[in-house]
Amino acid sequence: METIDLKDFFKYFKKFIIPTIIIAAIAIAATAFYETQFKTPLYRASTTVVLAQTNNDNKNTATLNDITVNQKLVSTYSEIAKSTLVLQNVIDDLKLNYTTDELSKRVTVTAIEDTEIIKISVEHPDRTQSATIADRIASVFIEEVSRIYQLNNVNILDVAKTPESPSNNTLKRDLALAAAISVFGVVAIAFLLFYFDDTVKYSEDLESEINLPIAGKIVRSGSKSKKNQKTEIFVEAYPKSAVSESIKTLRTNLQFSSVDHGFKTVLITSALAGEGKSFVSVNLAASFAQTNKKVLLVDCDLRKGRLHHILGVTNVLGFSNLLTDDVALFKKYIQKTHIKNLSVITRGAYPPNPSELLSSNKNKELLELLKEHYDIIIFDGTPCSGITDSVIMATLVDEVLIVTRDSKTPKATLDATRESLQKVKAPIAGVVMNAVTSKAANYYSYYGDKKGA
Repeated sequence: METIDLKDFFKYFKKFIIPTIIIAAIAIAATAFYETQFKTPLYRASTTVVLAQTNNDNKNTATLNDITVNQKLVSTYSEIAKSTLVLQNVIDDLKLNYTTDELSKRVTVTAIEDTEIIKISVEHPDRTQSATIADRIASVFIEEVSRIYQLNNVNILDVAKTPESPSNNTLKRDLALAAAISVFGVVAIAFLLFYFDDTVKYSEDLESEINLPIAGKIVRSGSKSKKNQKTEIFVEAYPKSAVSESIKTLRTNLQFSSVDHGFKTVLITSALAGEGKSFVSVNLAASFAQTNKKVLLVDCDLRKGRLHHILGVTNVLGFSNLLTDDVALFKKYIQKTHIKNLSVITRGAYPPNPSELLSSNKNKELLELLKEHYDIIIFDGTPCSGITDSVIMATLVDEVLIVTRDSKTPKATLDATRESLQKVKAPIAGVVMNAVTSKAANYYSYYGDKKGA
C-alpha cells in the first residue's frame, strides 16, 4: 500500500482552504436559519414517583420486596406508564388532541439508578401543558400500578414544574456540529482526491519517485489572466520575475550537467500536450541568447507547433518544407527574431508523414549542418504520449528535457515517456517541473518585479 506523506497532503489541501471556509459558513448559516425559523421549541416537564417499602402484612397484597425496582422491572413500569390504558385516560381527562401513539412519543420514563424512584418526563410545545400532562400521567400510572400489583404506597415524590426554557434549544451544539461535519467532509474528500491522484507533484522525494533527475523547476506565474499577457517570452519581458529566474536556473543546471561532454542540441518534449513545452523551449532559447550565444530554435512539432505565434514570425516556409528540400539551403528557412542572437525555423506546412521526415537521413544531415553555424540549437518537439516524433528526435540530440506540469501529469504517463526514451537510449538530462508554486519549489525572488507567465 502506498504511504501517505502528511506534509505533502497539507500542501495539497491548501487549495481547499477557501472552499472549506465557504462550505462551513453555508452549513452554519443553514443550521442557524433552520433552528431559529423552523424548529419548534419543546418544553420538558418531569415528575417523579416513588414506590416505597410497604408495611401491609395482608397475604393477598404483594409486598414491595416482591416487585423490587431493579433493572428487570424498569421496562415493565415504563410500558405501564406509556401504555394505551394510561395514555388514553390522560387524553380523555385532559381532552388532548392526540392519539396514544402521538402522546407516547412525547413521554419518557426512566428509573433513577439505585433508587426506588421513577421519573416521568413530557415534552410539549406548550410549557404549561407539558407539566399538566406529566402530572396526570403520574397520577394515572399510580392508579394502575396500585391496581395491578395491589400496592397502596406508590406516591408522587415531586410534582412537575412549568419549564422556563425549551429543552431542545441546541443551537450552539448544532452550529458546532455543522461546522465540524462540513470541515471533516471537505478534508475527507480532499484526502480521497489526494490518495487517488496519481499526478506528478513537486516534492523533495520526487526524483526517487519518478527515477529521473529534476533538471529544473519553473515557478507558477503570479499573473491571474492570460488576457493581460502580451508575450510568453518572460525572460525578455520580465527579466527579474520569479519565472525568468527559474528559467535561468534551468539553463545553468543544464550547462553543469553537461560540463564533461558539452552539448549543442537540446530536445524539449513532454508526456502530454498542454504541459508548457513550447513555453519552456522559447524561454530557454532566449535565456541562452542573453548569454551572447548564437541560438537557433527549431519547431519540430510538425503537427501543432506554435513557435511562429509566440515569436511573431511567419510560417510560410518551415522545418517540414526544409526536410523536403535541399538541406544545404537551410539558411533561407531561418528567420531572425526580435531577440538578439535568437533565430528560428518554424513548423512549416503540415506534412502527411511527420515521423518519416524526422527519421530521414536529410534530418540527420541538417542537424550536422546547423551545429556548424550555431552554439545552441533547441528543438521544440511533440508530446511523447502516442506519438513517436520526439522519440525519433531524441536519438539525434545531445540532451533531452521532459516538461511536466505540477499536479497534472499522471505518473504512469511520465513513466511510459521515460521508458520509451530510454529504450532508444536517449540522453535524458532530466525533468523540468512547470507551474510549481513558489513555496513548493522553495524559490525566493530577491527582485521587486513579480510579473510572470
